[in-house]
Amino acid sequence: MTAAPPPSIEALLNEGRNASEHTGSIADARARIAETISIVEAAAADAPEIDPATPIAHALPQGMIFDLTAEQYVRDWALPQFYFHLMTAYAILRAQDVELGKADYVAHMFAHLRPGTLPSG
Repeated sequence: MTAAPPPSIEALLNEGRNASEHTGSIADARARIAETISIVEAAAADAPEIDPATPIAHALPQGMIFDLTAEQYVRDWALPQFYFHLMTAYAILRAQDVELGKADYVAHMFAHLRPGTLPSG
């Protein structure tokens, strides 16, 4: 299964490929994040169930093509790419003196915190 991304996704890909040519602001980044979340939510709503064994031909711009199953694509490509970019953004923000730490990634865990065990101080 090889399909070209829709024009809106291709525009995002090209923006990322050419990011050093025109840097943006935090407001630009927030707007892009909101737009991306909207695209992902719309795609998820219409996403068909895919058998994990479905063959995927993942083509890169340099001409390389990886033949994977859907499961391998998610596990071996998509998740590592996501975490690479997440950590790169984290490192950039920290380098710009943004106060960001581990607790910012696990704030959802406080719903499970046993009462009376939060350290004070």
